[in-house]
Amino acid sequence: MVGCGKRFPRAVPASLAAALLALALAGCYPGRWTTNYSKALNWDLESSNAVLETNGRDAESERKRVEFLQALWNEEQPPYRVNPGDEIEIRVYGHNELDVRTKVSPDGCVGMLFLGQVSVGGRTIVEARDAIEKGLGMYIKHPVVGVTVLQVDSETATVSGACATPGLYPISASTRLSDVYAQAGGTAVRLFHGISIDVADLEHSLLIRDGKILPVDFQRAIEHGDALDNVLIRKGDYIFIAQRMESSVTVCGEILNPQKRLYQAPMGLIETLTDCGWMLDSHWSHVIIIRDGLVDPKMYKVDVDGILTGKCKNVYLKPNDIVYVPKDTLGEYNVFVRKLFPTAQLVNLLHANVTAFTEE
Repeated sequence: MVGCGKRFPRAVPASLAAALLALALAGCYPGRWTTNYSKALNWDLESSNAVLETNGRDAESERKRVEFLQALWNEEQPPYRVNPGDEIEIRVYGHNELDVRTKVSPDGCVGMLFLGQVSVGGRTIVEARDAIEKGLGMYIKHPVVGVTVLQVDSETATVSGACATPGLYPISASTRLSDVYAQAGGTAVRLFHGISIDVADLEHSLLIRDGKILPVDFQRAIEHGDALDNVLIRKGDYIFIAQRMESSVTVCGEILNPQKRLYQAPMGLIETLTDCGWMLDSHWSHVIIIRDGLVDPKMYKVDVDGILTGKCKNVYLKPNDIVYVPKDTLGEYNVFVRKLFPTAQLVNLLHANVTAFTEE
């Protein structure tokens, strides 16, 4: 364990843990992270990217995901099959008395003169026509039958979760994910401390088909209009819009109004800094974004000056990010890093020890 040179027992009382944590914050650790920041390349963020991460996917998993969606895109749509509840019209050429306009019964049948109950459920239009013509052939010479679908009530997909109006929605051969999301009214909205916020968490929403989760990125499909992720919806698809918890973004350091802000996507770095009164004159050219908490933090260095001069794209934040604006000195940055990482390691260790102590 990196620290003040002492090894702690497995069971640490809460009072001792608090004292150790205070020592960590005081910076009693040796200068493990005193190296110049520019050598810590794993902390750098390519500011040309619009987001810091892509939902935790590495290059290989993203490649496989794209390949799957491309194959899905090239699949032929299955032919329509008549289902209970659909309204159809059956016309027999030259025999108007046999024409029928009716809904398919729950057992998949329609009633016709001479034939009684004819089973059409589960059949394509051509198969249903052939079956009727075959039956009528016993009574009419060379019957010619036409079957037309007037209303389809059976082709539906389910939308549930954090949308405005969950429920069953009709789909067609051209209905896509964004269409169904719009039919469901988009994201639900609720008041939080007097502010209207969107409830939907598109990053963790799911599209389930035949019991399997499809690797669809809802943010790309709905917010960015990505055609590959905006997949065609099929009968029986289950769309779950995840609900986000009230999360926040903390802005601290050389900022006019350091604060904890309610997270609302999309939340850009420049816009967030502006809402906090902008950075002080003493700020450094880069901003540090700390992600995944302080137990196992990931740090990213963002070139704010590059964004402002148009050399880099703006960066979008994620829930619970910490935005730290250092002073315009390398010493300030190095002190911050030296204190943060040993503290995070100690918190992780103490959390396990205190948990073990309380369980025993």
